[in-house]
Amino acid sequence: MGALSARERVIVALDVPDRAALAALLDRLDGRPLFYKVGLELFIAEGERAIELVRARGGRVFLDLKLHDIPETVARAVASAARIEAELLTLHTSGGYEMMSRAAEASRGRVKLLGVTVLTSLAEDDLRAEGIGQTIPEMVKARARIAARAGLSGLVCSPHEIGAAREAAPGLLTVVPGIRPSGPRASDDQKRVASATHAVRDGADYLVVGRPVRDAADPAQAFEALVREVEAAG
Repeated sequence: MGALSARERVIVALDVPDRAALAALLDRLDGRPLFYKVGLELFIAEGERAIELVRARGGRVFLDLKLHDIPETVARAVASAARIEAELLTLHTSGGYEMMSRAAEASRGRVKLLGVTVLTSLAEDDLRAEGIGQTIPEMVKARARIAARAGLSGLVCSPHEIGAAREAAPGLLTVVPGIRPSGPRASDDQKRVASATHAVRDGADYLVVGRPVRDAADPAQAFEALVREVEAAG
């Protein structure tokens, strides 16, 4: 992978309910971002129309569906994502080696697959409640190794596990959600968060930013502030 620009590294999450809200947010972003994430809420509501609108505005598409099903179903879903020209696509590493391997085969290099390791909404207590004895970094390392062996292109992890992911699978991209602006932060359902500066210095390739941009008084300026923070940290 060639060197990424700071602007390219900040992916804006389009966490909106429908096409009208999507068009309004894209208008407010004024074409500043290069990369956008389309997640479950928007994709279920609008399907390919959401991707077409993003692409019509010149944006690149990260399709964040976190696929997790039997290998055949996931492989077919990956082929469909490649057909609609998503550049990045997520699936859950907890689906296991065969599921990820079949997905990698189905992608045929047309879409980069990212393995979600442990959701940013989970903490150690949540793992204990499920009877899991590993720490989050241990789980990230184990899943990262399997993802690399299965042929995935990258991993999704919180800012707190970037080092663990890179140690376990040094050749894979690291895509990091849970990014918050430097300074005081409002609490929300993401428990393992950090600033863009922290994530970049720890080795994140891409940062995924949702609410701090979407809910800003001026989303375009909020995005530009993050780009400057990435430039300063890099």
